[in-house]
Amino acid sequence: MADFGGTDLEAFRTEAREWIAANFPAALKGRGNMMMREERAEPDADQEAWRKAMGDKGWGVPTWPAAYGGGGLEPAQARVVQQELNKAGAYNPIGGMGVMMFGPTLLEYGTEAQKQEHIPPIVRGEIAWCQGFSEPGAGSDLASLQTKAEDKGDHFIINGQKIWTSGAQWADWCFCLVRTDTSKKHEGISFVLFTMHQPGVEVRPIPLIAGSSPFCETFFTDARAEKKDLVGPLNGGWTIAKRLLQHERSGLTGAGGGLGGGGKPLEQLAKDYVGVDAQGRIADSDLRTRLVANAINWRAFQQTAIRAMMESKGNAGPSSATSIMKNAGTQLIQERQEMTLEIMGHQGLGWEGEDFTKDELEAVRGWLFGKAFTIFGGSQEVQSNIVSKRILGLPDLTQNH
Repeated sequence: MADFGGTDLEAFRTEAREWIAANFPAALKGRGNMMMREERAEPDADQEAWRKAMGDKGWGVPTWPAAYGGGGLEPAQARVVQQELNKAGAYNPIGGMGVMMFGPTLLEYGTEAQKQEHIPPIVRGEIAWCQGFSEPGAGSDLASLQTKAEDKGDHFIINGQKIWTSGAQWADWCFCLVRTDTSKKHEGISFVLFTMHQPGVEVRPIPLIAGSSPFCETFFTDARAEKKDLVGPLNGGWTIAKRLLQHERSGLTGAGGGLGGGGKPLEQLAKDYVGVDAQGRIADSDLRTRLVANAINWRAFQQTAIRAMMESKGNAGPSSATSIMKNAGTQLIQERQEMTLEIMGHQGLGWEGEDFTKDELEAVRGWLFGKAFTIFGGSQEVQSNIVSKRILGLPDLTQNH
C-alpha cells in the first residue's frame, strides 16, 4: 500500500474518525489507559470492549504487518489514526513490553512459526510480557549475566535470578537473556522465551518510594524453556538484545509516547493554582518563561522523535541515536514533573487524606516514580557512553585503566 496523500489521506481520516466514533465507548473519554497503570485493576466492560475492538482492527500496532494481525498501515495513515484518537479523547489500549520491545524484535529475528504464535496475541492485547535482562551483578555490565540455561535436548532448564523485572507479577511470558556458554562473555548468551505460569518461577515485587511498584525480583529454579522458543541462534542472543534495547529506548520517549504521560496541560494547571494577571497570563512571569521553554523543547523533541522513528523504518531499525532521544526525553519529562509540584505548592506534596485531590496525589507519586526514568532502559550514564563511542567515535577510556 502506498503512502496516502492529499484526498486519499483525507478519505482515510474520515474512515478512521467514523470507526473510532462507532467503537470507542463514550464513558472512557479522557480517562486514559487504566490498564497501563501500576495497580492493574481488572478492566470493566467498556475497557474490555475497546481493547477487543482495537485488537481486532490491528490499530493498536497500526504499522505492524497485517499477516500477523497488525494494521498494515503506512506511517502517514498511522499518524492520522493517532490524531483522530486524540481528537476523540481516546487512548490506545494495546501496549506494554510486547508492543514496545519484544514484538518489533521478534518481527525482525523470529522464525515464521514464532511470529505466528506470539505476535497475534500481542496485537490483540491478550498476553502480557516481561523482560528478563538485568541481574543483581549484571546491570550496566549486562553481558556479565549468570542466569544459566542447560541444554536438555528438546528444552532448556533455567536457573538464576533477574532483578527490576518490570511487570513480572502480571506477566504471562518472559523474553530472557540466559548464559548458554560459560567460556565466553557476549558470545555465550542466548535469547529465550518461556511462560511465567510454571512452578520454577518466583516473583517478588520491590516496593519503591512512590508506593506500589511494577519492579520485581524474579527467581528461576529449574524453569523450562522449549527449544522452539529460542530466538535467533544459540549463543547469538547479545545481538538480539542490543536491538531490543534500541526499541525500548525509542519506545520510552518516542513521539511523546511511553513516558510522556497525560493529565492537564501545565499552562492550565498554572493558571488554576498560581492565578492570572490582568492580561489573562500566568501571574508568575518567571514560571511563565520556564513553562514556555519546556513546551518549546518538548515539541521539538516530539518532532525529532517522530522523524527518527520514520527514518528507522527505512533503515535496518532503531540506531544508536535512540540513546540521545532517551536522555533528552527523560530529562524533559522530569523537568515537567518538577514544575507540576512547584505549581501545586504544598498541595503537590500530599500523600493521603481528604485535603488533597486525586490529581494532586497522583502528581507527587508520579514525581517520585519519575526519578527512575533516567535509570531504567539503560541509565543516563550508559546512554552517554553509547553516544560517545558509537556516534561521536571517541575512544573508550576504560580500556586504559
